[in-house]
Amino acid sequence: MFRKILDIKIIKLKIFKDFRGSYVESFNEKKYKKDFNIKFVQDDFSSSKLGILRGFHGDSKTWKLFSCIKGKVQFAFINNDKSSKNFKKNFSIIMDEKDNQQILVPPKYGTAHLVLSKNATIHYKQSTYYKTHKQFTINYKSKCLKFRWLLKKISVSERDKNGEILR
Repeated sequence: MFRKILDIKIIKLKIFKDFRGSYVESFNEKKYKKDFNIKFVQDDFSSSKLGILRGFHGDSKTWKLFSCIKGKVQFAFINNDKSSKNFKKNFSIIMDEKDNQQILVPPKYGTAHLVLSKNATIHYKQSTYYKTHKQFTINYKSKCLKFRWLLKKISVSERDKNGEILR
């Protein structure tokens, strides 16, 4: 079960609960191949503390499947496909460890996340190996962003400070 915003799919995972706790199947290769025709080849984890913003990063070939497995983040997306009618369209959502959501992001989208809790860990699968394709970085202060970051004090890397500003 999923909903779509632009080209992003937000997948609600089924959760089984009983007196012992809960169980969630977070990935099934056959199901994702059948439903989305994507083969994932790499898993990554990103852990950060309150106020850290990572991104916007992306490339022209990689699908990514994100989950927040610890904490709470503001997750943001921007279409960086200059040939798309949705070029520069963007939005953000809140993800946390309790929502059992995954976000499937197609190539040519930049993704970013801002940590809203003391710590947060993001898990993501990729359809290509890291740095196989030339990456882009979009500045998180770009004027075209249609949302507001939820924290005033934000820390970013040099790479993200120097990202391309989209107007």
